[in-house]
Amino acid sequence: MGTDVSQQQFSGDDRVRFRSQVSRGTEAIARMLAEGLFTDHGRPPEPLLGMEVELNLIDDDADPAMANATVLDAIADPDFQTELGQFNIEINVSPRPFVGGDTVSLEQSLRSSLNRAESRAASTGNHLVMVGMLPTLRHEHFAHQWISTNPRYSLLDEQIFAARGEALELDITGVPLATGGSADLLKTTSESILPEAACTSLQLHLRVAPEDFAAHWNAAQAISGVQVAIAGNSPFLDGKALWHETRIPVFEQATDTRPLELKNQGVRPRVWFGERWINTIFDLFEENTRYFPALLPVSSDVDPLAELEAGRIPELDELRLHNGTVYRWNRPVYDVIDGQAHLRVENRVLPAGPTVVDIMANSAFYYGVVRGFVESDLPLWSQMSFDAAEENLAAGARWGFGAQMYWPNIGWVRPDELVLRRLLPLAERGLTAFGVSEQAKGRYLGVIEGRCATRQSGSVWQRKAVAARERAGETREQALRGMVKDYVTLMHEGEPVHAWPV
Repeated sequence: MGTDVSQQQFSGDDRVRFRSQVSRGTEAIARMLAEGLFTDHGRPPEPLLGMEVELNLIDDDADPAMANATVLDAIADPDFQTELGQFNIEINVSPRPFVGGDTVSLEQSLRSSLNRAESRAASTGNHLVMVGMLPTLRHEHFAHQWISTNPRYSLLDEQIFAARGEALELDITGVPLATGGSADLLKTTSESILPEAACTSLQLHLRVAPEDFAAHWNAAQAISGVQVAIAGNSPFLDGKALWHETRIPVFEQATDTRPLELKNQGVRPRVWFGERWINTIFDLFEENTRYFPALLPVSSDVDPLAELEAGRIPELDELRLHNGTVYRWNRPVYDVIDGQAHLRVENRVLPAGPTVVDIMANSAFYYGVVRGFVESDLPLWSQMSFDAAEENLAAGARWGFGAQMYWPNIGWVRPDELVLRRLLPLAERGLTAFGVSEQAKGRYLGVIEGRCATRQSGSVWQRKAVAARERAGETREQALRGMVKDYVTLMHEGEPVHAWPV
């Protein structure tokens, strides 16, 4: 979840200083853009694929295991790190070339790492699950005691509640499991931000030249609804059947610093789709500075503008820390490696799982479609309102393959039809432009095609499996436990989810 910080109290002076440092960092970004100081300036995007995969921990009964410290000690691999909840860990996959056969080698490497981690976790009586939202999570698992021991998480929890001034509310009306059935309703409160930890995601990074950032971000925004519709994997929480990608509304509500009165005033939420297409990455950092107060106002003594004057590339610690507490579904990332600055688009809408090959297919589809739209003669975002893109995200998250989405030159269309008719050929062209091998393109886009042809995502499979168990006489709790055990077995077998039997 970003940079570590130490537990401390913050004064008004801390916040004023932090705001000033973020503002100066934003000004530094503007100067660096104008002076061509980014390492990728004037070059095509580096075909590098980087990802983060968040994982859940369960015990032998498929209940959440509050054991991330124990599991991480057993795994003993720096690529695996702690996350917000004690039932979470994360694997960071180092960026590598997105060309030739390297994409397939990444799949093999990721599978090997996860298998090794699972073997070591099992020695402690715990297991890893790649799923967007663990179906056996219940309200009692959101007690403050289950926040991970990293001081950053407790401090973030404290600051969000200080800003909000009251308990967090989760209010989500679900989608009926059976046609004509009644919808479940989740309406509860939480005294901690741990519902956010229920949202385990696949985060994809793409490094881009600064002059190309806006096109890549706009394209990523435009396809977010399609991404979640065909890859949903988060249908259950607290025993309720909710949206196909319940991560979306839970994350929005679990990090909301606004009481009702501020919502009514139109104050922007910290989990934010945005409100317009952009012309430059500066637009996003400027919005962060203008609209969002600091949650973690930790300042250094380094003046970023003085660093530039001295001929050095600034780290922009305050700007990066602030950016990490504005939870855009497609986030701008500024980073410095070996004294050279670069920019990345971080795509955050996808859930984890169900299998490694599903993750790779979701990644390939995203990278291919974004590249295809960036290189199109007529940009998609010039033909589509920003509001339509945002509405597509909500529809895709709620209804999955049953969503109706607006698309330029088509009108209203189901996501599977849109993918099969329009977006798969575009993704193939985009991956070709990246230099991806024919083997990789066929393997991963074939998974997307199969998923759309069968209309079975992870969320669809989970919902079918639970409905079948309930028809056989099981209670909801029994059905969820049994489904999770079957899910884990199929996850390890590794066939893509559209081929899973119910």
